[in-house]
Amino acid sequence: MTSAIKRCDIFCSVIDNFGDIGICWRLSRQLVAEHQLDIRLWVDDLVSFARICPQVQPDKTTQRIEGVQVCLWSSPLAELEAAEYPDLVIEALACTIPTSYLQALSEHQPQALWLNLEYLSAEDWVHGCHGLASPQPGLALHKYFFFPGFTAQTGALLRERNLVATLDAFANDTAAQQQFWQQLGLCHVTEFDSKVSLFAYDQPAIGSWLDQLCQSTDSTVLLVPEGVLANRLKTLWPELASQSFAQRGKLRIDILPFMPQQQYDYLLAACDINFVRGEDSVIRAHWAGKTFIWQIYRQQEQAHQVKLDAFLTKYLQQAASPLQQLLLEVHRRWDLELPLAELWPLLLENKEKIALYNKAWRAFLMTHEDLASNLVRFAENKCKMPRNFS
Repeated sequence: MTSAIKRCDIFCSVIDNFGDIGICWRLSRQLVAEHQLDIRLWVDDLVSFARICPQVQPDKTTQRIEGVQVCLWSSPLAELEAAEYPDLVIEALACTIPTSYLQALSEHQPQALWLNLEYLSAEDWVHGCHGLASPQPGLALHKYFFFPGFTAQTGALLRERNLVATLDAFANDTAAQQQFWQQLGLCHVTEFDSKVSLFAYDQPAIGSWLDQLCQSTDSTVLLVPEGVLANRLKTLWPELASQSFAQRGKLRIDILPFMPQQQYDYLLAACDINFVRGEDSVIRAHWAGKTFIWQIYRQQEQAHQVKLDAFLTKYLQQAASPLQQLLLEVHRRWDLELPLAELWPLLLENKEKIALYNKAWRAFLMTHEDLASNLVRFAENKCKMPRNFS
C-alpha cells in the first residue's frame, strides 16, 4: 500500500540550548533512516545545534545532513513553492509555527496533518490528551496532540532500531570502551573505581559532595559537560578555570565539550552512574541501562516536582522497598538542590542492583513501540480516515 506520508516538516525552537534540538534531531534522523520520509528540519538556532552536531554550518541557511534537510528558521520565514509543502508538519515542544506558513500549507496542501509533539510526561492526564484533536478555526488543517510517555496509552519514547543491543554490546566490550575513551582523550578514566557522568543544572550545594569524593577510599572521575554546572565547579575548583581537568585526593573532574549524540549515548553506557537533566538525556539514560539520577526541567512554583513524582511512581512501582526509598530520596534531594553526600555511599553500594532493576524497567518500556514508529502510524491512520476529527 502506498504511504500517505512522504514529506514532513519539523519546527524546533531552541529554548534551553540542547534539549529541544536534541530530541528533534534524533527524531528527524530516525524518520529518514527507518521510515524513509523526506524530512525538513526548521531550527532557529544553528549555533547551538552545531554543538551537538558538528556537521552543521551555522552560516548556511539550508544544508543536508544525514539525509535531513536542515533549514534556518528565520523571521519572516522564506516562502516555499507549492510543491514543497509537506504531508505532515510537526510543531515540536511548545514552539509556534509561523501563521504565514500554516496559511500557505492549508492552501496548497489542505489534507496535511499537523501534530503538536508535546513534552515528555508520566502524569496520567496525558492518556486522555494523547491523540486528541485540536480544531483550528480558519484553517483546513487538522491538528492533533502527540505525547511521549512511559505507557502504551502514549506515543512512547524515542528509540532507534537496534539501539539497546548496540549499547549493551558496547558496555560488555572492554576493548571498545578503551578505544572510546582514547578517542575522547580520556584514557585515564579506566583507572578510577567509579565513572560518573554529570549533566545537570546548577547545584549550589554540590561542594560537600565533592569534598566527600575527595576523601573517599575509592577513586571517582566526574565527567561534566560544559555549561552552568561546569561553571559552578570552576568557582569551587579555580584550577578548572584554566584547564579542562583537576584532581584532589581521590576525585578527578574532567570538563568535556559537548559531543555528538552517538558519542553521548556511548558515554552513558560506559559510565557506572549517570546524572541527566531535561528530557533528551534521561531517555538516553534509560536505554543505557545504568544507574541514573534525573534532574527534571525546573518550573516556577516547583510545578516540576509533580511531574518528577509522577515519573518516580511509575519508574519505581516494582522496585524493592529499600531500593525504592533510596532512589526516591536521591532524586528529591538532587531536585531540591540539597546535599547529596550522606546518600552517596548507599548509592554506590547499590549501583549494581539499581542497574539490574533499570534493565527490567527498560525491558518493560521496550514492550511498547518506539515514538517515531508510533508517530508515523498515527499520521498514516489519520490521513486514511474521513476528515471529521474522529
